[in-house]
Amino acid sequence: MLRSQKIRDKAPEMDPLKIGMGWSINDLSLPQIIIESTYGHSHPGSAHLDILVDEAYKSIVTNGGRPAKFFATDICDGQSQGHDGMNYSLASREYIANMIEIHMGATPYDAGIFIASCDKGMPAHLKAIARVDIPSIILTGGIMTAGPNMLTLEQIGAYSAKFAREEISKEEFTYFKHNACPSCGACSFMGTAATMQIMAEALGLALPGTALMPATSEELVLVARNIGKHLLKLIEMNLRPSQILTPKVFENAIMIHAAIAGSSNSLLHIPAIAYELDIEITPEDFDQIHRKIPYILNIRPSGFYPGEYFWYAGGVPAVMEEIKDYLHLDVLTVTGKTLEENLEDLKNNGYYEGCYKYLEQKGIKKEDVLKTIQNPINAQGAIAILKGNLAPEGAVVKHSAIDPNMQQAKLIARPFDSEEEALKAILNKNIKPKEAVIIRYEGPKGSGMPEMFYTTEAIASDIELASNIALITDGRFSGATRGPAIGHVSPEASEGGPIALVEDGDIIQLDIPNRKINIIGVNGKEMTKVEIEQILNKRREAWVKPKPRYTKGALGIYTKLATSPMKGGYME
Repeated sequence: MLRSQKIRDKAPEMDPLKIGMGWSINDLSLPQIIIESTYGHSHPGSAHLDILVDEAYKSIVTNGGRPAKFFATDICDGQSQGHDGMNYSLASREYIANMIEIHMGATPYDAGIFIASCDKGMPAHLKAIARVDIPSIILTGGIMTAGPNMLTLEQIGAYSAKFAREEISKEEFTYFKHNACPSCGACSFMGTAATMQIMAEALGLALPGTALMPATSEELVLVARNIGKHLLKLIEMNLRPSQILTPKVFENAIMIHAAIAGSSNSLLHIPAIAYELDIEITPEDFDQIHRKIPYILNIRPSGFYPGEYFWYAGGVPAVMEEIKDYLHLDVLTVTGKTLEENLEDLKNNGYYEGCYKYLEQKGIKKEDVLKTIQNPINAQGAIAILKGNLAPEGAVVKHSAIDPNMQQAKLIARPFDSEEEALKAILNKNIKPKEAVIIRYEGPKGSGMPEMFYTTEAIASDIELASNIALITDGRFSGATRGPAIGHVSPEASEGGPIALVEDGDIIQLDIPNRKINIIGVNGKEMTKVEIEQILNKRREAWVKPKPRYTKGALGIYTKLATSPMKGGYME
């Protein structure tokens, strides 16, 4: 018996209440499907999802099910930049997942379609799918097109810093702002939104070849139009996410992440999704996999082309074909087939021809966008995990975006207790080459773990600083971040981590090839490990734990319960 029908026997008020909202008597006995989405007028990644929701709704009806629409709208990381709104960003992932759990727990459904596009909506839906464990399909909301001259949103931070330094006019800056987002969809670069859409397919929960389609394309509407038929087959098979989301599938996803130079925020999201299934994904897993998988995708911010070109070059399946020798091809996917079977089907059903016609229109070749494994952009993936006396539990760096002369460097510490103070110092030219800007008390328990996007862009757009300083923080970075940015430093400052003990003039040694980050000196003078440890112990004795920044509401709960950045920042 279907789950929904068992509940009908136990809850006599269920039928009349559903009839009261327009269900027919016949509807009550049909397979009941929940359609969850982040639709809302919150940002371009969610404003168009009602179109996909409606198409999926009609598809379910056509194929003999009874759908119900539910919404948990997400927020926009872009709109929350530059003010305390960013503190809500990571926390929103937890609350969206909890709301979906509440929706499906209070009124049980037999299966679900989950539709989202962006930074926290995507991982929130993936967390909820893993937690609730009913037959489910993810439909990703696609990516926006680029503006004039391939203008994309991640460039606005750099233009903002240039305007603040009076390097461009107000008219120029206004033009860039007014033309960076010409359509709905996730932002057109390999940020967290695009990365997590790709991760949904890499994890086997989206139909093959559907991640990161152009949001305005007819192909994406067709997927939504046909998705109901397959979902009803999943009910018949009783194929649940827990059967798909195995350790081998998570390994595949991290391999794809390495190949595309995905957002560093995935180190928060992938472990948090796995946690729902009692699977442990460690920072070391990312580091080891990134060491062996070449980086091959020429998409911004690490590459040249806007994000829409990813699908034109064949999307996730094309990336999988390039690194096929590394992947676990026997894993089960939402199609009911193995990954290997899916890849063979795509070769035979015209999928690649449908993608490549757009490349032809643009006048570029597939290899311009997606390199081969024999001729990669970088022999290793983009992510490295650093450890040392500054970050005993680890820190994350996207080393593919760092200048070669900063891969191994000794820098003078300039600590700040908030991002606002650090950004002001950078824009006012108070930061000099060979310094390390330390931003602390911005971890999950400190302030909710906001992004440091404007600070990284201020550095990356400054010719004098871009290749000569590092930014080190217990906060995190936008998926659009470029340059020498080291985040997720753990333990975080508000928990007494060593980053809280750094003082002005300390010497920080950065050694990315050997995965190390250490305090090696004080007042500009290098010392032995024993001497440094003695100094840190004295500082630790004098350190006073700050009062919680938030004690009430959503952030009060989140900052109290959040785990460390290197565990995934989920609420425990």
